[in-house]
Amino acid sequence: MSVVSSRKIVFCEGKQASLDSQLLNKIFENLSAQKPTIVAAGSKFTFSVFTQGYFYPDEISRQKYIVFRDRDFDIKPTPNIKLLELNNARGRTFAFLTHRACVENYLIDADLIHRYWAAKHQEKQENPSSKWGHQDSPGIENINAWIENSARQLQDYQAVRWALADLLQTRVQLKTTWTGGSGNLPSSLALQDCRNQALDLINQFREVVDAVTQENFEASLTNYQHQFAQPEFWENKQYLIWFHGKDIQKMMQQENNQYISLKWFFNWAINQLDITLHSDLVELRSKIQQL
Repeated sequence: MSVVSSRKIVFCEGKQASLDSQLLNKIFENLSAQKPTIVAAGSKFTFSVFTQGYFYPDEISRQKYIVFRDRDFDIKPTPNIKLLELNNARGRTFAFLTHRACVENYLIDADLIHRYWAAKHQEKQENPSSKWGHQDSPGIENINAWIENSARQLQDYQAVRWALADLLQTRVQLKTTWTGGSGNLPSSLALQDCRNQALDLINQFREVVDAVTQENFEASLTNYQHQFAQPEFWENKQYLIWFHGKDIQKMMQQENNQYISLKWFFNWAINQLDITLHSDLVELRSKIQQL
């Protein structure tokens, strides 16, 4: 059965109850028009096939849809906060990415954590049967220190991840044709002409692969180490943009395992998030309205 072309679809990662889906529901809260349908597409690596299969047999180009997912280490964040665009092989925008590394990065916020912590502690005081097993919140200042100290433990690891990501940008496949695909024949089928075209493809492939070297990795690593060591990087809390939120979350739990579990906090915090504080998320809402 074909999908009705007038529907607006937003594809995201994960499952239907994931933080990604919950974030989109939060973004849709104040939409004046009919809310779009959220479709959880699983892994980011299967988006292209998933979206085509979802709309089949209709042409995907006729559909009103957006693909939205975590940035991860696929693109560097820009100085100005905005949605980032991921282009396909033809140079067309295929997906819009978060400005921060992932959804969790928007939720790792000392004020949000303090509010959740204090509210749960208050519930415990009012209901002794509550299973809440922590003391009262240590306060915003201490929570800020908890976040920053955990991020500092990750400084070198994140520099390495970004250096590897730089090499990943050179990823390329060796093609079996230079015409754009099967069914498109070259202007000349002569063996020598085809051989010359193939050698051009091989040389282009080797140029890219040859860039994946230890020297290039070390150069990138040095740059990121320098960037992440700057005082302003920490003063401006840039680690909340550059460092992956899932890594920060894990390090926070290791840094102080007596503190609250952030897993349960995230499910509360996603509904408390003020979208207007994040211009990239406001931009996403605008793009969805304009579909």
